Amino acid sequence: MKKIVLALAALAAITGSASAADLGARPYTKAPPPVAPVYNWTGFYIFGGGGGGIWSANGGVDVTGGPCIVCTNTRTGGDGWFGTVGAGYDWQSAAWVFGIFGDGTFGSLKGNIGDSSFTAPGSLIPGIVGTTKMETAWAAGARVGYLVAPNVLSYVNGGYTGTYWTGSTLLGSNTGTASGLHTDRFNTQGWFVGGGVENNLNIFGINAPGWFMKTEYRAAYLDRKNLQERVDGTNLPTGFDITFKPFVQTISTSLVYRFNWGAATGTRY
Repeated sequence: MKKIVLALAALAAITGSASAADLGARPYTKAPPPVAPVYNWTGFYIFGGGGGGIWSANGGVDVTGGPCIVCTNTRTGGDGWFGTVGAGYDWQSAAWVFGIFGDGTFGSLKGNIGDSSFTAPGSLIPGIVGTTKMETAWAAGARVGYLVAPNVLSYVNGGYTGTYWTGSTLLGSNTGTASGLHTDRFNTQGWFVGGGVENNLNIFGINAPGWFMKTEYRAAYLDRKNLQERVDGTNLPTGFDITFKPFVQTISTSLVYRFNWGAATGTRY
């Protein structure tokens, strides 16, 4: 009996070895390719940053109650820095992105106003000049962009804007002597156009899925404003108004956070 059991065990071992040899080596299977990330530009975002700007203005003097000895148009300007904060909402459709946004700025874009060619009747001061600065501004508008890469958006924008400027103490343009005149603080509104690039910060090995950076240029065309020359808060009997029509250009860089980045979308880019 023992001899029969040993014979059957030996036969099973020989048969198993032969079957394994007949099967050959295990075939190689390639690993599946990594799944490309799904980017979703639809959703709310907030941003904050800063930049610099310049403004230029066509200026002169309007006379409403008396003669003007010399009244010619002049061009003034200024420059400075600003900070900005804002929020918006975007909708993605294939490679196109549409959105609305609002933002505010604060800072100091400082320059001159006045007319060095103006001489008021009976005045010993041949021309007046002062300093004003754009302290704050707001804007509301829309943008449309195209995804040059799944996580890089190139866009143009436009909308309505308002600005707030400081008052000015007016001095003699040649002497720097106080004229006793000043202008009050004022607001002026207009429209703007611009454009920029926004990209995700998942670059150079940094893991920042919801964080972006955008760089934007903007040009604002503002309405003309008549700045009344005043003495101790009272308008002059003869109304000499300094005219001011500014054109403001800015460049800013902002850090953006998108709340819905990485969520599933119906269509892949």
